[in-house]
Amino acid sequence: MSLFHDLSTGKLHRFHGGIHPPGRKAPANQSPLVDAGLPPELVLQVRQHIGQPARLRVAVGDRILKGAPLTESLNPMMIPVHAPTSGTVVAIEDRPLCHPSGLEGQCVVLRPDGEDRWRPRYPMADYRALARDVLLERIHEAGITGLGGAGFPSHVKLRPRKKAMDTLIINGVECEPYISADDLLMREHAAEILQGVAILRHIVQPQVTVLAVEDNKPEALAALREANDDESLLVVAVPTKYPSGGERQLIEILTGRQVPRNGLPADIGIVVQNVGTAFAVKRAVIDDEPLIRRVVTLAGDAFARPGNAWVHIGTPVRYLLERFGLIPEPEQRIIMGGPMMGFTLHTAAAPIIKGSNCLLAPTARELPEPAAEQACIRCSQCADACPASLLPQQLYWYARAGDHDQLDRHHLFDCIECGACAYVCPSHIPLVQYYRVAKADIRQAQRDTEQAERAKQRFEARQARLEREKAERQARQEKAAAERKARMAEQVAAGGEDPVAAALARVKARRQDSEQPDMAAARAARKEEARRNREQKALQAEQASPTAPVADDKQAAVAAAIARAKARKVEQQGDAAPAAEPSADHKKAAVAAAIARAKARKAEQQGDAAPAAEPSADHKKAAVAAAIARAKARKVEQASPPASAADGNTGPAPDDARQAAIRAAVARAKARKAAASSQSDPEDES
Repeated sequence: MSLFHDLSTGKLHRFHGGIHPPGRKAPANQSPLVDAGLPPELVLQVRQHIGQPARLRVAVGDRILKGAPLTESLNPMMIPVHAPTSGTVVAIEDRPLCHPSGLEGQCVVLRPDGEDRWRPRYPMADYRALARDVLLERIHEAGITGLGGAGFPSHVKLRPRKKAMDTLIINGVECEPYISADDLLMREHAAEILQGVAILRHIVQPQVTVLAVEDNKPEALAALREANDDESLLVVAVPTKYPSGGERQLIEILTGRQVPRNGLPADIGIVVQNVGTAFAVKRAVIDDEPLIRRVVTLAGDAFARPGNAWVHIGTPVRYLLERFGLIPEPEQRIIMGGPMMGFTLHTAAAPIIKGSNCLLAPTARELPEPAAEQACIRCSQCADACPASLLPQQLYWYARAGDHDQLDRHHLFDCIECGACAYVCPSHIPLVQYYRVAKADIRQAQRDTEQAERAKQRFEARQARLEREKAERQARQEKAAAERKARMAEQVAAGGEDPVAAALARVKARRQDSEQPDMAAARAARKEEARRNREQKALQAEQASPTAPVADDKQAAVAAAIARAKARKVEQQGDAAPAAEPSADHKKAAVAAAIARAKARKAEQQGDAAPAAEPSADHKKAAVAAAIARAKARKVEQASPPASAADGNTGPAPDDARQAAIRAAVARAKARKAAASSQSDPEDES
């Protein structure tokens, strides 16, 4: 209770650094809230928060009622988006996003029908009758995120944790220049904000609850104090200083405690919520109204009618510029957010999202373009102004060098990107831009590392699975082999034949049977090849001899070959005659024919081997060989018919014997003619 006592007595603390830029809240905060109206079409980004985009649950052509969900969440970090009015879904496509990158993303385009018909609603008068889990689920289903600008899911921050939350802080500071949306909301809806605070207290159950408002908002402070009837809720005014509205800075101002580096306020038992979030919680729980509109400040001298307005989520920026009388200058800048932490829009087609609290249209005189960047002079003004007690100069050098390790050692991610360092820099260095780029690079490198690690884990798991399956297969095979051996052993012991030995014997027998015909065929092939080689060599020897003797030798060889062929043919015809058992005469005839062939072949070889200088001797030998061949053929012819008749078996038909005799006669005539021609050739030469 010491904190409550300190705050009740006005005791506050200070944070390091900070600046005092011109507030420029007027004239936007000098007029009451107005309704911005309904544009011709609403462009609703599917992802408007920190986390994953929810899954679509509508299609083109669907008619939607006001408050109906367009997306559905599948996990706590998915936040649904709802229809701000009734109408028809005319497109689901990529449109320009409300983002510093200017990229396009998935959007649902809704065309209002002008009826503004609600879906069925179920208000809850007594929220105390509901459990905390039910209330958190209702806040989640209403699509409520932090409305201070960060866009973190509110129900996630409110969930119970291991460490009990002892302090609940409601942030109504709104310290950035120009922005007065929370100021007008507190002035005009103080009672509803306090109802939302009561619901948050019921969920968190803190010991101390503080609603902090900057002391430059006297009307809001007065309205809240007048509406507050709970003594346990403190409404505290804090000094005007930028960025006292930062979560960590406000905690330090009120409690004197600092959030640890790389930690969260929940680590020290503190929960911080924005006043706009408290208002949205009241509407969601008590009125069953999802987050479909919010207060937006329209400021800057380029607006003819600046002020604060209720704007439907998904309203295109172009509609608001026309609605509030933008008087554009050449190269007019439109800034989403304030001048310190906002970003310049690339197109007026970007829509308002849940985290959009200000639309700034300054003139060039009012907010000049940043001067050209110059070299750092190491003045240390940036370090003096940093509210996070960082070293912006060192972060700048490491960011330019891309040294992620040094950036991590110097706590880059503790930077809240408030812009105080760039505001005081005399060299006009856009320090925050360097930090944002470095953060994006580090996040991308971390994602790549995580993906590589996941891929490595999948690979290692696959290898382990393959090794396991291999071991299992080997074990099964060894088990099956052991079982087979056991069965064979039992079979052999029982007196049976060894199946392995029997199988090996069968394989060996088949191999021998297949090899015998192959060996016979191989021998026949080798003999035939040898014969061809001999004939080829004889032919080559004849070609190497003189021209005239070569012709004579060729004729003699041809005649001898013809004689041998005829004799062989006669023999084959004799062998082809059917007989139960071949007689001795047939055998003799076959032997005689074989001898005749052999002698004729030998005579031919001897004739080929004779020297070319004595052609007459060669011719004589050729003639003798031809005569012998004719005699042998004649003898075979004479011996064949008696043999056929002597054996008593059925011989060849008379026509076949007659044809054989004719062929033998033709062979003799050809042999005689060959011998005569061989004798006449030497005489002609002489």
